[in-house]
Amino acid sequence: MTQLDTGIPHSARVWNYWLGGTDNFAADRAAGDEFAQLYPDIVVVARSSRAFLKRAVTHLAADAGVRQFLDVGTGIPSAEHTHQIARAAAPHAQVVYVDNDPLVLAHAHEVLNGEAVYLDADLREPGSIIASAGLDLTRPVALILTNILGHIADLDEAVSVVQGLMAPLPSGSYLVTADGTNVIDGPAFEAAIGVWNANAPLAYHLRHPDALARFLDGLELLPPGLVPCATWRPAADASPADLRATDEYAAVARKP
Repeated sequence: MTQLDTGIPHSARVWNYWLGGTDNFAADRAAGDEFAQLYPDIVVVARSSRAFLKRAVTHLAADAGVRQFLDVGTGIPSAEHTHQIARAAAPHAQVVYVDNDPLVLAHAHEVLNGEAVYLDADLREPGSIIASAGLDLTRPVALILTNILGHIADLDEAVSVVQGLMAPLPSGSYLVTADGTNVIDGPAFEAAIGVWNANAPLAYHLRHPDALARFLDGLELLPPGLVPCATWRPAADASPADLRATDEYAAVARKP
């Protein structure tokens, strides 16, 4: 397990800060504030990404009948996290979280109280994740990879990780993915990412949507496709502010 260092910002805790959470330290808040000065829309990105996750998981649990969810690189559990969203639609849904940040793991064990399984595992070891997750691989699984694949610098390696996680899953499984892009307000986002990468141990890499589309190869893309998070099946009562597109693209796709 990675050792906890509260003096160095970590993406899971900074993300928690942007979402209005309290499970973060001074270094995380300082990094989050510096980032937001360069790219103020990062708070919108974080919240629209979480709202997308809620809509996607609700759809899969309520409409597609999925009862198993594997959330890799989940970050710190917070209000309306995957297990709460899934079980609001399907009370017996099984949720497995995967992360390798010690604060994330400690917090998870404290607050989940057996409601979901939490694995200490590395994204780059898909075989180990699948072997340890305890999933029923005869039934569909929803694999969730949000704001995590950008931490893998090499696109081919990131694609290989996705394929390694999806390959053992049965037909009818789904991939839920979202990551940062650089096509709407690229220069400001790239500048902020540059500062982050210079000061944090876990670098993040923005990608063009065409690159993100490679994660979906061989899968059946659900409408409306790979789009800004805010525009993926928005709520009927969504306000214009809720629909504003930012540099975070998302998709849900089904394994044939």
